[in-house]
Amino acid sequence: MQPLEFFKQAILTPSPSGYEEPIQKLIGEYLKPHSDDVSVDVHGNLSARVGKAGGPKLMLAGHCDQIGMLISHIDEQGFLYAQTIGGWDPQQLIGQAMTVWTTDGPVSAVISRKPIHLLSQAERGEVVKLEQMWLDIGAKDGDDAKSKVRIGDCVTLNLAYRELLGDLVSGPGMDNKTGMWTVIETARRCATSDQALQCELHSVATVQEEIGLRGAKTAAGRIQPDVAIAVDVTHASDCPTIDKQQQGDIKIGGGPVIFRGPNINAKVATRLMQLADDNDIPYQPAALGRAAPNDSNALQVSGSGVATGLVAIPNRYMHSAVETISLGDIEAIAKLLTLFAQSLTPECDFIPG
Repeated sequence: MQPLEFFKQAILTPSPSGYEEPIQKLIGEYLKPHSDDVSVDVHGNLSARVGKAGGPKLMLAGHCDQIGMLISHIDEQGFLYAQTIGGWDPQQLIGQAMTVWTTDGPVSAVISRKPIHLLSQAERGEVVKLEQMWLDIGAKDGDDAKSKVRIGDCVTLNLAYRELLGDLVSGPGMDNKTGMWTVIETARRCATSDQALQCELHSVATVQEEIGLRGAKTAAGRIQPDVAIAVDVTHASDCPTIDKQQQGDIKIGGGPVIFRGPNINAKVATRLMQLADDNDIPYQPAALGRAAPNDSNALQVSGSGVATGLVAIPNRYMHSAVETISLGDIEAIAKLLTLFAQSLTPECDFIPG
């Protein structure tokens, strides 16, 4: 399977937090020919090891989980009610095509609310609440629905991969199957390169980032890296209503976003930017003055501390059915991470100062 085809298949594979087995199976099958070792830990993190055993340990983390829903109730009429997995804006769910992922396979569903014609004047001015929406699978009654769907089955938006103009693509789950793809692609490139690594690279598709950075904590605890880089999406500000003064000037297609700030080891950030400059990789500097809301947060404070970097993919319309990214951006990040891994030697020092 070619890298772009693998990316497409990843976007079309369900992976709500806690339900990542299907995508980890896809990743494992893709990577086995290109890795010294592919393993899945008890938490569900998939790790691919490449390079020199005993060299400095580099962990690349891209979470493979996506936001979703979880069936919590089936009523007598056969309508389904669900909790959210991760951070949803309920407005994004109104009128969406959905899929319930059962042990017997996918079940198509729609999610909606009372039609606007039937809303009172007061209801029309209110923000819809999750409990005012339901999933309809077309069941005749509750028994019919329960014969198809179980409490605890996960739900996603209808998964799709849409090509827009240029190299832009759109669909649910770009957060963060894009970041996952970059770290997995880095492992593949390092494994097939003529340049032998002097570091021990662990590329990890982490789990449960969307519900508290949980997989990164357990994966780092097992690997005990010396250096780590998290790859996730960040908000592109090159579209209407986004305040560049607050979010920075981040353009989709503008290249990797390299962060600086207290969550970031200064020497890791400097090395990433220097490698980008030396190899004509356009990049976008960004500032983050607090603990990051992504895997870099957990990585930095793992064990006795890890020299941590954060690289991000510009993403429009995050946590929606139409998340949009540039294929050129993820290609540039895979190139940058490969160069970073190839540059590491036992002599590298990331102690501040």
